[in-house]
Amino acid sequence: MSSKRRTFSTEFKKQVVALYENGKSRQDIAREYELTASALDRWITQFKQSGSFKEKDNRPSVEQELIDLRKRNKQLEMEVDIFKASRADHGTKIDVIQENRHKYSVLAMCKVLKIARSTFYHDTGMAIQKEQEKLAEEQKLKDEIVVIFEENRKVYGTRKIKDALKKADLTVSRRRIGRLMDELGIQSKYTKPSYKPMSTPPNEESVRNVLNRAFNVDKEMSVLVSDLTYVRVGGNWNYICFLIDLYNREIVGYSVGEQKDAALVQRAFKSVRYPLQNVKMFHTDRGSEFKNVGIDELLSTFKIKRSLSQKGNPYDNAVAEATFKILKTELINGSHYPTLEQLSLELFDYVNWYNNIRSHSKLGYLSPVAYKNLALNKVV
Repeated sequence: MSSKRRTFSTEFKKQVVALYENGKSRQDIAREYELTASALDRWITQFKQSGSFKEKDNRPSVEQELIDLRKRNKQLEMEVDIFKASRADHGTKIDVIQENRHKYSVLAMCKVLKIARSTFYHDTGMAIQKEQEKLAEEQKLKDEIVVIFEENRKVYGTRKIKDALKKADLTVSRRRIGRLMDELGIQSKYTKPSYKPMSTPPNEESVRNVLNRAFNVDKEMSVLVSDLTYVRVGGNWNYICFLIDLYNREIVGYSVGEQKDAALVQRAFKSVRYPLQNVKMFHTDRGSEFKNVGIDELLSTFKIKRSLSQKGNPYDNAVAEATFKILKTELINGSHYPTLEQLSLELFDYVNWYNNIRSHSKLGYLSPVAYKNLALNKVV
């Protein structure tokens, strides 16, 4: 059975190139991120040459000149073919455009013959046909959007639907997708939480420690725990937030930032690649960054139950505490981060290694991803 072709975002390519420029070997990058050496070398070369990964930006000047010459030759060929009609009457010009539209673009011929394109379509009765074609195209596009929306738990918004359409060789703007979704009456379940004035203190005593240190769960993405830690960046403290799946101790979401606030936690949630509808419980300590209106609305959107540690008791959130201890031991301690971008890059690399390669004694010395895959294979 053929394997599914992998696609990589521009941001991902920039990050792996940055890892190479910061001293990580080609061999390690290719192995840890499951890349071919040729693809990695191509990205490195492209970024050095032009700072872009697009083929057109990395063409040799001679090749680009040849493409431009071919376009120019086509233009000249068209102008020679229809030049005699440039002084003809209006009807003759319309006939010439109609007879040659299989060879040249209507717009180009209209420019040469000095006729408005709308006039041509009106005179030839093409306006109605084009409108019908547009309606048919939009209906087909609506059908594609509905399929993508339904197949992805009704969570996808315009950004992810645009990406899915692009993989199907359909290039559509987010604005157009949004308009069609409005016409279809569908909306992503995921909405960005808005900030509202808080009527109660952030650490409400009524929220109990529902998790009650039951750190062993039997279903992936059913219980997430989270915490924050601080890191010196330049001369200031910056912060890291982790979202950890208790099932296999995988770091399923993370974020970095200059402020220790709810926005940091929300960015961590936005980085999660798995469906949040499966999460039943979210456990943290009683910091205001976790217990506030914004986070409450996010949890309510996905029907996730909240659990808070007892005040001043770190053992109630032991897994998150232990994960940050590992992070500081293996990455932070003894390192210097001059910029937030440098910290973000190294954390990106560390999380990939932690999830996919690093063995965990709790998991029978398997990585979190290997442990999860092994369990899935047993079920199958």
